[in-house]
Amino acid sequence: MTGFAGAVSAMACAVPAAAQLDGNSDEAKVGDYRLPDPLIAADGRRVLNAQDWRKRRTELIGLFEANIYGAAPRPLRQRYVIDEQDRAALNGLAIRRQVTILLDGRRDGPQMRVLLYLPARARGPVPVFVGPNFHGNQAIHSDPATYITPGWVTPATGIRKGSATLHSRGIDASEWPVEAILRAGYGVATYFTGDLYPDGDNKVAESIQPFFRTSPSDPQHWGAIATWAWGLSRVYDYLATDRAVDARRVIVFGHSRYGKAALWAGARDERFAMVISNNSGEGGAALYRRNFGETIRAMNNYWFAPRFKTFAERESELPIDAHMLIALAAPRPIYIASATADWWADPKGEFLAAKGADPVYRLLGAGGLDLPAMPPPDQPVLSRIGYHLRTGPHALTESDWSHFIAFADRWLKPAGR
Repeated sequence: MTGFAGAVSAMACAVPAAAQLDGNSDEAKVGDYRLPDPLIAADGRRVLNAQDWRKRRTELIGLFEANIYGAAPRPLRQRYVIDEQDRAALNGLAIRRQVTILLDGRRDGPQMRVLLYLPARARGPVPVFVGPNFHGNQAIHSDPATYITPGWVTPATGIRKGSATLHSRGIDASEWPVEAILRAGYGVATYFTGDLYPDGDNKVAESIQPFFRTSPSDPQHWGAIATWAWGLSRVYDYLATDRAVDARRVIVFGHSRYGKAALWAGARDERFAMVISNNSGEGGAALYRRNFGETIRAMNNYWFAPRFKTFAERESELPIDAHMLIALAAPRPIYIASATADWWADPKGEFLAAKGADPVYRLLGAGGLDLPAMPPPDQPVLSRIGYHLRTGPHALTESDWSHFIAFADRWLKPAGR
């Protein structure tokens, strides 16, 4: 066996036994399924134009809130504190800002910390990639000036008993080629998800949710993914106040579970000019109804609204699917990235979801996914709905970033740059 199918077969052995009980790596077992039509409204009428789509879009947002992610509260009156900045960071390549967002305006209230790098030699406001990080802002680069996150952190190099140490600086740098992004003319902003909802079981009491007094027993109570997506919008709030940032060209992105959050943030918040999801799998870009790889039963409870888990093993009863989530970004450019050896995230399901969003993009006159079938590995397609299938495992690599930057260059770079 060779190619994509061979990679899927080989990876089945690498997944923990407990996960294999819930994951299907056999295409023959997928079965028949039918996707709900994103262009048929709740009353049965067909969506015929942009005005109709605005109404349908509102319906779909409500369905995703009620059945999958939960409904996040409205933001409070925030305040922004620039704790540190350096106009010659990274050997003169970058302007670095470290900002605390006081989510209710008070120093003793809930807060989140943003790390922002901007090209030092930019002649005007620049576009910015915004994404969450896994192990604290200090983990994305070895920069010795970045603050160490004080929150609980999942196990990794330089993390001791849930606390980040100096040895955690730059442990995720391979996922964040900051210098390459800056040289391409883009800024990078990130925040640590643990500031809002620590990424682990039984952490709701340490999250910001109790502050908002939302009820965990509510079937559509916001889960961790909705919380992280809400945080991405709060980062946008700050960036819109920074004169060095072009607020019209802010790109939301995420990898793995944070790719799920990026898709939901991009769906909810139309201020993001572009959406990028890398290896997000089910709960993100992959179709639920395919029942391939990750399943609803296998996913973490705390990521989603309580009602979501009731659809385990009855995915066909969901009134929505991932192609509708992707369509909610329309007509803005959106990029879906998969990997050949990442069967758990269902690359084929991610591609088919992207293709399923195509009719909405076409209706709005934006173009769509210019592919009749799944492309060979390492051949990116930069149409309005972009896609690539990278050779390799579940990861965020410099190769992925080269395609993201090329996609942004095509759709967001202003004339003359």
